Amino acid sequence: MDRADIVHEAFVARVAAGEFPSGDGPSGPLSDSEAVAIFRAQCLSRNLDRRSRKMQAVGQGFYTIGSSGHEGMAAVASALRPDDMAFLHYRDGAFQTRRSAMVPGTTPAWDMLLSFSTAKSDPMSGGRHKVLGSKAMNIPPQTSTIGSHLPKAVGAAYSIALAKRHPPEHKVLKDDSIVICSFGDASANHSTAQGAINTACWTSYQSVPLPLLFVCEDNGIGISTRTPQGWIAANFANKPGLKYFKANGLDLFDTFRVAQEAAEYVRKRKKPAFLHLPLVRLYGHAGADLQQSYLAKTIFEEWEKNDPLLHSARLLTESGILATDEVLSIYTEIEEQCTRVAEEVIKQKRLSTSQEVMASILPPKRECKPTNGPSVGARKSVFGSDLPQMENPQPMSRLINWALTDLMLKYPEIVMMGEDVGRKGGVYGVTQKLCDRFGQDRMIDTLLDEQSILGLAIGLGHNGFIPMPEIQFLAYLHNAEDQIRGEAATLSFFSNGQFTNPMVLRIAGLGYQKGFGGHFHNDNSLAVLRDIPGVIIACPSNGADAVKMLRECLRLAREEQRVVVFVEPIALYPMRDLHDEKDNGWMQIYPALDQIISLGEVGVTGKGPLAIITYGNGHYLSQQAAKVLEEQGIETRIIDIRWIAPLPMDGILSAIDGAQKVLVVDECRRTGGQSEALLSMLTEHSDLPAARLAAEDSFIATGPAYAATMPSRDSIVAAAKKLWNAS
Repeated sequence: MDRADIVHEAFVARVAAGEFPSGDGPSGPLSDSEAVAIFRAQCLSRNLDRRSRKMQAVGQGFYTIGSSGHEGMAAVASALRPDDMAFLHYRDGAFQTRRSAMVPGTTPAWDMLLSFSTAKSDPMSGGRHKVLGSKAMNIPPQTSTIGSHLPKAVGAAYSIALAKRHPPEHKVLKDDSIVICSFGDASANHSTAQGAINTACWTSYQSVPLPLLFVCEDNGIGISTRTPQGWIAANFANKPGLKYFKANGLDLFDTFRVAQEAAEYVRKRKKPAFLHLPLVRLYGHAGADLQQSYLAKTIFEEWEKNDPLLHSARLLTESGILATDEVLSIYTEIEEQCTRVAEEVIKQKRLSTSQEVMASILPPKRECKPTNGPSVGARKSVFGSDLPQMENPQPMSRLINWALTDLMLKYPEIVMMGEDVGRKGGVYGVTQKLCDRFGQDRMIDTLLDEQSILGLAIGLGHNGFIPMPEIQFLAYLHNAEDQIRGEAATLSFFSNGQFTNPMVLRIAGLGYQKGFGGHFHNDNSLAVLRDIPGVIIACPSNGADAVKMLRECLRLAREEQRVVVFVEPIALYPMRDLHDEKDNGWMQIYPALDQIISLGEVGVTGKGPLAIITYGNGHYLSQQAAKVLEEQGIETRIIDIRWIAPLPMDGILSAIDGAQKVLVVDECRRTGGQSEALLSMLTEHSDLPAARLAAEDSFIATGPAYAATMPSRDSIVAAAKKLWNAS
């Protein structure tokens, strides 16, 4: 017999017989009506779990990780307000069923069973995944099993006070809201969770408002690995800046009392708190998990004897709120409801085509108030002595700085964050003066943790801001890439476009820095970003393009709610000359405020029959090579693709129209680089002979060999001549 049925039958029999587990009596501020409401939510969550397992057994349900044993979270939901944003653990069905009862118009049994069956009419994900979540209930959909949602919870909590001082147009959270973030005892050990909690403590230690309630649901096991007894308390009870609370998660009265105290502390003090809830796990990790293969039967039978529903029944009967027959009546009534609803749910249509599945990858556009931008007086005041210099050619780093200044003047909801972006002005000075111009609220110097930087950005996006996080070097993104892949990029997909977290992520990257830093400061691979659905990757090759593309990237984030990665070629930041020393051939004048480069718009130089498709440093080097090739009688046209993803296919194909041969120059590695996608595109959509020159599959060395593995002017010339002269 399935363990869910065993637990079900034991509950019915023991309640009928009045055989309850021992425990403290009911105490605290919980009212009779609230206690019954919590119990009903617990019963609904339990029966939804049981029904999902039965649906899976007949091929009508999927992904049966359940909430049984964690029903104490219904009491936590009761202690909070429905407008408190909740980033939930995947075992928090009871939290959602209780909050649903607090939000008129929601139908928890119907909605959650639609999710279990992956029906197209599932109001959260549209049939894409079994997720907890609801727009009406302020619960963003959550799929994390490793605590990767904690950094964005920190960001959302941080945004509340910031939004009070600088209200964004699309503000979501109230000034006195708090954020709740729940996770398991196993997830608490993950570096992402540890980093987020450390960030919360680091922030709180400096008396920065952070109204965040962490809830650790401690069932003592992570799939098959037991958590050492006392580990959670030893790890979190005495952290600086973090108030520790502990409640008996099996006792709805105690859980409500302590959760209420913790929530009140967070709401009034604007400081983070940690609520520790010891619980039990029933049925194993998921439907397919055979816990008897790694646990002695006596262990999980002991957990079953401490079924939280039995504890709730005991407390309700001891207090005289309900009689045993009333307890059973509520349980049976809800069981029958779940059975009826499931019979209807399985008749609903499911997604069947790739178009249907992919429909929510791109978030919906949103209405934004028009703006004419900053006044002449405001620009004069902010730019000061920089303003007259805009008439003179400048290197890329300075032009990006001016572009960021104008954008922050135009859109007060822009907030930048990262290591050293504020007071120092960035490693390369790109954000110099911005802290003086806009203050520390909008130029946030973060701690050294890329996961927390991106989490802060995602969380701010949840509350209407347009975050512009900075990762100092491309190689450092790998510490936190899942925050883009697993969190930011998936949000629209798993919420059917209801939740979004727009941002423009700036990364200093690519190679060609002379003798500096080796691989760690010269990473020439964008492969980890290119395959993330829905993410836009922009890569300018010169200052004027960088300005115009940044403006478009900001529009894409603000109006189309997109996740955009803006890769700034480090080696081109200071570049002045193109062919000869002091020719100033790679500097540009600051573009007029109305000039942009639209998504998918490529740049073309020349009209020759040999087309060179490239980007970034490759464009710079190809321009040098083109001069040499011209002297040798080979005319070129250089196509700067600018947009790495999605690949601007129409623009590229239009640009090569009339060409005779095509050379792809890719400064990224041969394997996984852009050249693979470009050659595939040319093979599928063009008959032109094509070849590629790409970087070797190697990390970058420090010292004189810094560029040895990547294309150079001379290697481009050689590759072009070889292709052009081939029959």
